[in-house]
Amino acid sequence: MGKVDRKAKQEWREKLPEQAYKVLFEEATERAGTSPLNDEQRPGTFACAACGEALFTTDMKYDSGTGWPSFFETLPDAFETKRDFKLILPRTEYHCARCGGHHGHVFNDGPEPTGKRFCNNGVALRFIPDEADED
Repeated sequence: MGKVDRKAKQEWREKLPEQAYKVLFEEATERAGTSPLNDEQRPGTFACAACGEALFTTDMKYDSGTGWPSFFETLPDAFETKRDFKLILPRTEYHCARCGGHHGHVFNDGPEPTGKRFCNNGVALRFIPDEADED
């Protein structure tokens, strides 16, 4: 993980598009099926849209059928988690360990080898293709 980057919310509001800010720092949820990253399959890295911290690779991504980019694993130390009691049943949400931005929720219904589904808001991610794939 890179250096911790905990800017004030106003700094993030000025830096990010409105929807990205709302998801990352107000814990909003983007509408399912709206992210172009749902279909992204090129080799590369998915980074935090706020601070640029690398979070996932394409090899960790799978189609969960939920309408949000989903991953069965994260890069080491990419996230911190906390319990979310906003709905009737508690869920586990995950936040970028570097900037604290909210990315989504993790569920125990994913594929092997982890059984996890990191259900991520696409607007909270930035895709960086591998250099060899840019040609």
